[in-house]
Amino acid sequence: MTTLEHLWIDNAPHRPHGSGLVHLVNPATEQEIGTAPEADAADVDAAVQAANRALHDPAWHGLTPAGRAELLRALADAIDKRAAELAELITTQNGMPIKMVRWGNVAGTSASYRYFADLAEATPIEQERVTPYSRTRVRRDPIGAVGIIAPWNGPQILVAWKLGPALASGCTVVLKPAPETSLDAHLLAEAAADAGFPPGVFNVVTGGRETGAALVAHPGIAKIAFTGSTAAGREIAKVCGSQLKPATLELGGKSAAILLDDADLSLINAQVTRIFSPNSGQVCYSCTRVLAPRSRYDESVEAVVEGMGLARLGDPLLDTTNFGPLVSSRQRDRVEDYIGIGKNEGADVALGGGRPADLDRGFFVSPTVFRGVDNSMRIAREEIFGPVLVVIPYDDDDDAVRIANDSDYGLGGTVFTSDPERGLAIARRVETGTVGINGYEPTLDSPFGGVKGSGMGRELGPESLDGYVELKSIYNAPPL
Repeated sequence: MTTLEHLWIDNAPHRPHGSGLVHLVNPATEQEIGTAPEADAADVDAAVQAANRALHDPAWHGLTPAGRAELLRALADAIDKRAAELAELITTQNGMPIKMVRWGNVAGTSASYRYFADLAEATPIEQERVTPYSRTRVRRDPIGAVGIIAPWNGPQILVAWKLGPALASGCTVVLKPAPETSLDAHLLAEAAADAGFPPGVFNVVTGGRETGAALVAHPGIAKIAFTGSTAAGREIAKVCGSQLKPATLELGGKSAAILLDDADLSLINAQVTRIFSPNSGQVCYSCTRVLAPRSRYDESVEAVVEGMGLARLGDPLLDTTNFGPLVSSRQRDRVEDYIGIGKNEGADVALGGGRPADLDRGFFVSPTVFRGVDNSMRIAREEIFGPVLVVIPYDDDDDAVRIANDSDYGLGGTVFTSDPERGLAIARRVETGTVGINGYEPTLDSPFGGVKGSGMGRELGPESLDGYVELKSIYNAPPL
């Protein structure tokens, strides 16, 4: 058992105002593994005040971009030193297979901080714009204290995608991690302190919805960066809108993998844990709708079933495991409810459809594939967030694009084809923020985010810095 008794404010442990606790459970064993304090509004206020003090402290405010970059690189080094501890802790909290955690939530996290360090140095604070009639300086000032609300399925990497550009831009931060992954956030706080960030630049408040609501509504927070459900994102947007406070929202998805009629179906086996059902389908960009040409429908279903059937369920701390448990009993119940909905809607179960018989504990659901699915069915339209794929037939390329775009979401997608130019033409027509051809892998140097119900704003790439600055135009008086 790990018992966290403090929050983290001003580079030091902070005793919480109240006595509420967050209880953490290992989803692979169903055993409680720790507790963390539940911050109340007074605790959130203390963290926000610390962040705003640091914002104007010369120790932080006076740093050059190169100075901030140096601290970000030191943070990356501190993450690397804690790599083994972080990986095991994350897997124990959320059930993500440790092999995926190592490259995604640890190595990917430190790489992200190094990328944003480079970006801080490469982005000028001021640029002069001159015409025959004007001379203007355009300045990028930090937007202020930023509230970050992170999800449980990427507790380090998805923080880095927000914290990195915030710190690179000169902002200060209050982080509220997901309740399910409260423990590793304190390792990040210790790493930031060891890296040399001044007091108040990075603060952590643990807790649930009430803690998050207090952070979003606090007038001392200048911006919110959130990853989570579309429903929660809409509520955050309402509060931020009432305060004219900007928000970056990375929300849900129901992405489509379009198998064109010339696709090499053997590629599917290698892509199951990266595209179709990474982390047992608990990744927002998972391509859980597989669109297959009617002329190759049976063949496509067989390929998807074969690929999902290769899943190795079990202890997520083993390197051989590539499908871990769902994060909680509630999430398992949700996924099982959707499997029942699919059956009632008339879809046929081609694989799975229940719990694995050989695992008597843990929140596991067998990889499941539905065939005979119409895009109007709930299992094709609603985000399930579990290892459930639906295979939908289409008639031609135009029909495939129509079905892919007939969704309330627009985060990711993939086009499989033997003709890259044809794939590119299809990718350009798909209404999503990101899309891959014969693969899907977000890159640090390219913007990531969604359209429609999948959110607003972008993370990663040089564009990500724009969400953490206020632009100021300084006009020089024109000659008389």
